[in-house]
Amino acid sequence: MAQINLKKLITKKELLSVVNSLLSTLDTSISIQDTEGKILLGEDNQYFLGKHPIKAGEQVIGWVTGAPQGIVVAQMLSYITTKELEKKILAIDTLEKYEELNLLYDLSGKIATCLGIEEITELVIAEAVKLITATNASVMLLNKEIGYLEIISAWGVEYSQKTAIKPGVGIAGCVMLSGKAEIVNDVLSDSRYIPGKNLTRSLLCAPLTTQNSILGVINLSSTSLTYYTAQDLKLLTVLASQAAAAIENAMLQKNKLKQERIKSHLQRYLSSQVVQAIIDTKGEIVLQPTKRKVTVLFADIRNFSSKCEELAPEVIVQYLNEYFTQMVSVIFNHQGTVNKFVGDMVVAIFGAPSELVDQERRAIETAIAMQRRIRTMPNSWIRNNFATGIGISSGEVVVGNIGSPQHLDYTAIGDEVNIASRLQSIATGGQILCSQSVYHPTKHLFEFEKLGSVTVKGKKKAVEAFEVCYPRL
Repeated sequence: MAQINLKKLITKKELLSVVNSLLSTLDTSISIQDTEGKILLGEDNQYFLGKHPIKAGEQVIGWVTGAPQGIVVAQMLSYITTKELEKKILAIDTLEKYEELNLLYDLSGKIATCLGIEEITELVIAEAVKLITATNASVMLLNKEIGYLEIISAWGVEYSQKTAIKPGVGIAGCVMLSGKAEIVNDVLSDSRYIPGKNLTRSLLCAPLTTQNSILGVINLSSTSLTYYTAQDLKLLTVLASQAAAAIENAMLQKNKLKQERIKSHLQRYLSSQVVQAIIDTKGEIVLQPTKRKVTVLFADIRNFSSKCEELAPEVIVQYLNEYFTQMVSVIFNHQGTVNKFVGDMVVAIFGAPSELVDQERRAIETAIAMQRRIRTMPNSWIRNNFATGIGISSGEVVVGNIGSPQHLDYTAIGDEVNIASRLQSIATGGQILCSQSVYHPTKHLFEFEKLGSVTVKGKKKAVEAFEVCYPRL
């Protein structure tokens, strides 16, 4: 919950000057105190004629004591603190929207590699229990042939036996019928609850809704009383939305050719090389981890968090989508593979899963094209506020499907990945930094400025860094 610290607020230089001027104008003995009676400004009044609250919204955070004129000071401070509180609440809401966006990108990339319904639902449950406290979880889908909700995937002990629930019966059945997600923090007091083998005390339930229908529900529950919040329900609803889209796609594509199914589902998220590698695989999809020389590019927007405070959350999300769309297009055009999105950062690989000639050259050309694309985007706010730092390194890494049997990520791991990340972290907006392994094979193709040895986080030895010099628009 957002709170305002009165002491910190009134000690700000600008506000302190205004308050002192007002006290001087009133020409009377007044003191400002916190809620515990500690004097923050002014002198202690042994006898005072008035005590006026300083409020941040509806919460009293201090008092103005002294002469009756103190009410003017209290009203002014209440107005300022309320505005500060509103700004904090907006910042928190923006951060929540940003976290949701990050979750969507991350989950979309993971779901994109899942082909079967059970694989999708197991992934969604695994992601849900990472984010929200629960002892049990399940995904139930409507079996239209029998007219019942059936458990497809489950986690925990509650659903150890297969359970079938009719729409409109029980909490899950009612959520399925209404299409509205629910929090039930005291399940035993809910008349819709149908006791099972194991006791449930608190529950979150969200429908798996698509444009055309409701496919089922996702449940998270606890065997002890748990206070689930609206934010918990929002996160579960985001997961349910992603899951529903993926499940519907799997259902619709079940009887179609495998190649077309993979293309339509994956090409929005992965480069053509990864998609083609999956299509070319006969039978089970396998991209085994292997050592390979690749070039890795990290690109991150400078001071993005502070930019989030300037605009409404939905506008920031829209602008970030526009930015990602353009950056991914540039990477794909230069035959790169988009490895992942981490917040506002894009990670790309050149040379995997398919080998790529002149991968260092292509990576630098991509970086220059990305910087120029930002400067020529039609959205003037993005042009003026999105400044991207880029780091590039090249060498042998382990690349392929890495993770657990339940879920795998196609990614690269190795020292060169870390170096590219660290170079990106020290690059200023518009700057492209590369390691010696990228500089040597391309020094005759581009103009560089040698920056010398730089110390980067996580490396005992200094790294030779070079800046790519290119005409900036």
